Amino acid sequence: MKRFPFNLIIVVSGDSMEKVNKVYIVGESRTNMDNAITKIYNSFYMAFEIDASTDKILDLGCTHTLDITERFIRELFVGKYMRQDNTIEEEIKKRYHGTSQKAVIVSYKDALKKYIAVKEKYFK
Repeated sequence: MKRFPFNLIIVVSGDSMEKVNKVYIVGESRTNMDNAITKIYNSFYMAFEIDASTDKILDLGCTHTLDITERFIRELFVGKYMRQDNTIEEEIKKRYHGTSQKAVIVSYKDALKKYIAVKEKYFK
């Protein structure tokens, strides 16, 4: 049996069936040594749930010490499209001023690189 890094889900809505390709991708980066996230987790991680047929970010989770941090970062990403890297990065710089701002950007870029590789390999 061959394993793939994504789930193929059939969503039934009324009389129609819609094929949804959800992909789970994790981006990683480091934060400052004095950052609480680094002290607890050693790295900063952002996990993305993405619809591979549209590149739309469906959900996001991240390592954090305060719940508001994850909620705020989720708001920056959910509903956007994974390949809007310049737009997303500018919005992070404009709106997110936590000590892990650079780590959020690096984690996103790491996840984007992995996502593009998965798309090229499995979703041609």
